[in-house]
Amino acid sequence: MRRVVVVGSSNTDMTVRVPVLPAAGQTVLGDSFATTPGGKGANQAVAVRRAGAEVAFVAAVGDDDLGRQAVERYRREGINVDHVRTVEEVSSGVALIFVSHDGENMIGVASGANQRLNPTDIDRLPDLLFRSGDILLAGLEIPIPTAIRAMRRGKSSGMTVILNPAPAPSLSAQEVAVLLSVADIITPNRVEAIMLAGIRQGERPDPASCARRLLELGPRAVVITLGAEGCLVAQDEEIHHVPSPRVEAVDTVGAGDAFNGALAVALAESLPLAEAAGWAARAAALAVTRPGAQSALPFREQIDQLAGKRP
Repeated sequence: MRRVVVVGSSNTDMTVRVPVLPAAGQTVLGDSFATTPGGKGANQAVAVRRAGAEVAFVAAVGDDDLGRQAVERYRREGINVDHVRTVEEVSSGVALIFVSHDGENMIGVASGANQRLNPTDIDRLPDLLFRSGDILLAGLEIPIPTAIRAMRRGKSSGMTVILNPAPAPSLSAQEVAVLLSVADIITPNRVEAIMLAGIRQGERPDPASCARRLLELGPRAVVITLGAEGCLVAQDEEIHHVPSPRVEAVDTVGAGDAFNGALAVALAESLPLAEAAGWAARAAALAVTRPGAQSALPFREQIDQLAGKRP
């Protein structure tokens, strides 16, 4: 069985539900508060496992209750946590989230131990973790040099490397080119695609134009997620729009992670990219119909059912 290696963040999400998202300087009284597991890397690792693939998680947590609880949750999900590093005297990552009644969200993150995952940690990982034919999925809630080191090691080992460039970094054009050149497939959302493509403020480029610019920077393929509109898949000279099922959104916070995890699983199963993106769009659609991040991530049977397949 092919495996997915996720290199990314681990956070605890603290979520307040509010009627509308607050503006700068505004206080909005909320309805409820919840503490739940999160972090884009951890969410994606859980999404991979629930979608049916073997997964190993490379991350860092603090030597505190939040970190210990997180690692135990990942273990119960069936995730290999042998390469999750515990950093002493540093807090685990925390995300503060507002979710409005229409499902939109606003997020602030205290990275904590996530920023202590460094390139030397990647160098220490065993060669057996980087198997030819497997998938490596990296995000940017960890230091960018660490993500680059992991992607380079994965690529040199014959893995298919997916970069989810979230949150979109503030980098020079040269730095963006270096980052994207070590990925086989990048999966930005619309805003991240515009930033990475170097679109100036005031321009209104369509996703296809962004995808073409991004392909010029080195990745083999670009998949731009478009929320309820599905996604755009650009590869070689071809660009395809892949629709998403229509659903009633409750909470969009875990949609991108559901998409990336399911995409990695579909590619591990050798599906063509456009077909893999369609299956991943169904996973994302399911995720937005439930509150929370990890709690909303769908299982294989649910994705297959929405895709019109039988397990």
